[in-house]
Amino acid sequence: MTRTQGRSRRACRVTGAGAAALLALSACSSDGSGDTKAASGSSPASTRLSGTVTVFAAASLKESFTALGEEFEKAHPGTKVTFNFGGSDTLAASITSGAPADVFASASPRTMAIVTDAKDNATEPVTFVRNQLEIATLPGNPDKVASLKDLTRSGLKVVLCDKEVPCGAAAQKALQASGLRLTPVSYEQDVKAALTKVELKEADAAVVYRTDVRAAGDKVEGVEFPESADAVNDYPIALLEDAPNAGAAKAFIALVRSAEGQRVLTGAGFLKP
Repeated sequence: MTRTQGRSRRACRVTGAGAAALLALSACSSDGSGDTKAASGSSPASTRLSGTVTVFAAASLKESFTALGEEFEKAHPGTKVTFNFGGSDTLAASITSGAPADVFASASPRTMAIVTDAKDNATEPVTFVRNQLEIATLPGNPDKVASLKDLTRSGLKVVLCDKEVPCGAAAQKALQASGLRLTPVSYEQDVKAALTKVELKEADAAVVYRTDVRAAGDKVEGVEFPESADAVNDYPIALLEDAPNAGAAKAFIALVRSAEGQRVLTGAGFLKP
């Protein structure tokens, strides 16, 4: 499917929700704080929001965005937030190929640029959080991994995210900064897949985000390493062109960027922008 065909497909989806979206947009932009009011549910106009908001988001956002989606639905009865979580590069390619979506939240500016270069964004991307790498090991850290260099030990099974995925690109940057060479047993399509390898004891360690280590609880143990400071990822978010439910999508973005959204995200281990 070409990008032009993809836009036409999304445009067809807009028609049915046009009136509701325009009402919601009007409510959200009535004054300088409209989006904040819509996100918190404190505005009477917030009841005008309805329909489904489709969010394409980096896999590392799964837990925090799911919680925010539930909060959004409670604040706006009649709305539903659906998510497509995955590697940011794969999601970006789907969007530029015409997949209907309202919001894109990427794990790096580079993958967001795939969408903006194709002019498939309706608003300029804004960084809403940042994320830092951490080493995930088996519970109890039986291999005594204490540094990034330890991952290069012979016999240690290490997995990394694919180099095209933001967590993989960040890992490569950290390795380069430390002058280390690492050959993993596999490259995974996204950060959750890399972490799962450790959880299933199919790998001894993985380089993932600290937010994913925290979300995994006692299934893994996290090891910080100083080189991660050289590879911190910015996470941008944007409303997409021809969003089927633009009004509600703007309100969801407002929630993500609000004080409440930031509380949920930083509580999950994300860094403030």
